[in-house]
Amino acid sequence: ALVDAETRQIKALVKYPELEMEISSPQHGWAEQDPENWWDNVVKATAKLLAESSISGDQIGSIGISYQMHGLVLVDKEQRVLRHSIIWCDSRAVTIGHKAFDDLGHEYCLSHYLNSPGNFTASKLKWVKDNEPEIYERIHKLMLPGDYLAMKLSGEISTTVTGLSEGVFWDFKENGIASKLMEHYGINAELIAPVVENFKVQSVLHPAAAEVLSLKEGIPISYRAGDQPNNALSLSVFEPGEVAATGGTSGVVYAVTDDHVYDSRSRINGFAHVNHRAEDPRIGLLLCINGAGIQYSWIRKQMAEEGVSYSDIEKMMDKIPVGSDGLRILPFGNGAERIFENRDIGAQVNNLQFNRHDKQNFYRASLEGVAFSFVYGFEILKQLGVDASVIKVGNDNLFQSRVFSSTIANLLDLSIEMYNTTGAAGAAIASGIAIGQYTDLKDAFSKQVLVSKQDPNIEKNKYQEAFNLWKQDLDKLLKS
Repeated sequence: ALVDAETRQIKALVKYPELEMEISSPQHGWAEQDPENWWDNVVKATAKLLAESSISGDQIGSIGISYQMHGLVLVDKEQRVLRHSIIWCDSRAVTIGHKAFDDLGHEYCLSHYLNSPGNFTASKLKWVKDNEPEIYERIHKLMLPGDYLAMKLSGEISTTVTGLSEGVFWDFKENGIASKLMEHYGINAELIAPVVENFKVQSVLHPAAAEVLSLKEGIPISYRAGDQPNNALSLSVFEPGEVAATGGTSGVVYAVTDDHVYDSRSRINGFAHVNHRAEDPRIGLLLCINGAGIQYSWIRKQMAEEGVSYSDIEKMMDKIPVGSDGLRILPFGNGAERIFENRDIGAQVNNLQFNRHDKQNFYRASLEGVAFSFVYGFEILKQLGVDASVIKVGNDNLFQSRVFSSTIANLLDLSIEMYNTTGAAGAAIASGIAIGQYTDLKDAFSKQVLVSKQDPNIEKNKYQEAFNLWKQDLDKLLKS
């Protein structure tokens, strides 16, 4: 995203590749990507951005990075990638994390890390140590995906407290590296990169990167955060009680609190928010559903004719009643789900009637299944004290669908506000704080534009009946 520094409005917005990036799954439950492909796509997207905006590369004032959370990137001393990144939806480390949870003590882990070590990045690094010792021995630094992109831009390696907390490398009680977990895993703390602040000139664009990006060298790289904290930032969600959501490959609801709250079963995860400080905590409570937009895109790939867009599918769904005429789909086919305590239960189609249902029913049932999973998870957030009347969303994900938004608004009896922003635009704006373009977060995000608002309507009973039947299917599957 390219953002006008004065107006805060998007000048140009592009993506590369046009469709979802490939995820490699060499074994069941595994999910990997090549970090070099991320960088290649950044280079291509930047060229596309400058071309479409007619903006010269020497007009760029600062760079902010938003990145997919939880990925493990390993590099050697020459900053060469040692293996493909084990990304967020990979399930291989579940058993390792569960054992550490038991060995260190549930209360200890939850009170110090706000999470079970579970299927997070620290546990994935332990998997590499145990299963790929020849790679582990060559590690110079471990990084998250955004740290890797910052390295490619600047030639320097660093990380953030926000990033470390999402990998369960951060101890909130000690306000430092999670040394007890690292020692338990036998991992050298020197593998962790130096820590920089979120809103600070962290590094600058070095000559080699400037050349391939057609930008001027020395541009400050002055903000970095994982996709969900960053999405909340983009929507001006900073204070306790405020809630953001997004529906991409996975689905997320992200609520801010000023207390070190945790779910005793670690179904909801707590991370340092972008404006977290030890003396003034801001914790992001993250509800994540792995099987979300990926189910909808899978259905489209399998059933839609070439050239059929998501907007075309939306029109088809309008002809199908709430509840998809009894067809119900559970969307949990993208690896272990945290809301089920890291169980990998798979997707499921229920009550298919050959004489009644066609692909239009599948489209609606697929999207309703994702919406129902959001609602199911939001009930857990309520148990942790989240009491929201509004959810804020950007206009670049599943919430663009009226079917999706109305299902959630009616079942949760709240409004959904869509703003003209994206995570990429939010990262760009946030990068202006450190260079003095804006005085603070409030100033930086003071000119947001409300695009639309979805309120609950009189059809709430229809949605509730459909959700109840879907939940019965889920309960049966969880008991099997």
